[in-house]
Amino acid sequence: MEIPIFYKNKHVGTRRVDFFVGNEIIVEIKAVIIMNEIHLAQSLNYLEAYNIKTGLLINFGSKSLSFKRLFNKKFKNLPKRQ
Repeated sequence: MEIPIFYKNKHVGTRRVDFFVGNEIIVEIKAVIIMNEIHLAQSLNYLEAYNIKTGLLINFGSKSLSFKRLFNKKFKNLPKRQ
């Protein structure tokens, strides 16, 4: 799923999440040795931009799989998407 990005009311690009499951959960995949705050910030930003309540950040790059469940504190309950 893509979302348009606007700057001063001008379309400047798009943003795309890795996976969007059941119109309810964003899944962001990484393959890095150590997950940094920037990876978490990017995933939280996606939750806010898409107005999705829950996300999952998964990292396959370290010796063992790591994941983090994310919640959008700014989530607004709107009518369901089709």
